[in-house]
Amino acid sequence: MRTTVGIIGAGPAGLLLARLLHDAGIDSVVLESRDREYVEHRQRAGILEQGTVDVLRAAGVGERLDREGLRHDGIELRFDRKRHRVDFPALTGGRSVTVYAQTEVCKDLIALQLADGGPLLFEAEALEVEGADTDHPRVRFRHAGREDVLDCDYVVGCDGFWGVARNAIPAELTRAFERSYPYAWLGILADVAPSHDELVYARHERGFALLSMRSPSVSRLYLQVEEGADAEKWSDDDIWGELERRFETEDGWRLERGPITQKSVTPMRSYVHEPMRYGRLFLAGDAAHIVPPTGAKGLNLAVGDVVTFARALTYKKETGSEERLDAYSATCLRRVWQAERFSYDMTSLLHRAPDATPFEGRLQLARLERIATSRAAETDLAEAYTGFPFDEQGDGRGDERG
Repeated sequence: MRTTVGIIGAGPAGLLLARLLHDAGIDSVVLESRDREYVEHRQRAGILEQGTVDVLRAAGVGERLDREGLRHDGIELRFDRKRHRVDFPALTGGRSVTVYAQTEVCKDLIALQLADGGPLLFEAEALEVEGADTDHPRVRFRHAGREDVLDCDYVVGCDGFWGVARNAIPAELTRAFERSYPYAWLGILADVAPSHDELVYARHERGFALLSMRSPSVSRLYLQVEEGADAEKWSDDDIWGELERRFETEDGWRLERGPITQKSVTPMRSYVHEPMRYGRLFLAGDAAHIVPPTGAKGLNLAVGDVVTFARALTYKKETGSEERLDAYSATCLRRVWQAERFSYDMTSLLHRAPDATPFEGRLQLARLERIATSRAAETDLAEAYTGFPFDEQGDGRGDERG
């Protein structure tokens, strides 16, 4: 089997890349180790930045997004029983975010790819990337009970942190930067209308809480819990009771309860792999970087990566120049590190560390008060939350080795 771009992974990044390349007249093949049902139902991110929404619309998958997605023009910060709303459009020149689950993005992109795109192979497990530093890299994969080879001009690894793509980069050429956090998130899905029409981020002495949603009738909520916590040890009543305590306000706001349909615990970590390119192998999304979910950046960073690659390869096709492909890693890493910085700031601002001192607690409150009273501080948060620009060229510190 032969193609111009071999894409490993049919999450939103790989699927969107296939669509962007199709629109540019560049052929691709997508290999996905899981079956279609799994891909369309795995719960992940749900907040789309303005730039991500714009890209999805331009790629032809905006109809259901615009019909069913929930546009949010702000978030609410809660601390010391007080409430402060951050108005995104007023602070960013009109930008907003949209609540639309990753599962729905995948469904839309899969339907479009199967209708008129290139090959999309489910249950096709990538085994190894060979010859990444040559002009014709290959992906060995297993599909329908036999091994096969996908010959490519380029390979893009959208196969997550545990995928095979990153392993093709020689260890002596790489640097990894990471941080683990001493707490986790207990997340629930509940069949109850959201108790607020925008996301609520709450800092409390007992720990962080987040009110989110998946639809007008389904709430998504999170509690900060200890690292390694077991979701099944939390009863439904205990979860709702703890959420009510952490969201409590001086104006008597109430959290509505409902049947909990899903519980899970998410560990918190930050990770960046440099470089994001080696020869003709390019990493995108979780294969190259992970952010704690507090900043709602994971899916959006992956979109930024594949937009950067698609534009760079289109530029090569139109001009013959590999300048933008050569700059891929540095270009992406500028955005990645800004998102890492923002996600770390939001996490440290709102979570209580197990060994936190009263001094550190008061610093958190002071930082939140600053956001609530300073337009400059509030604008910095709003600009970061609604999204950093895609594909900016220029000087950067990202390592381009390889």
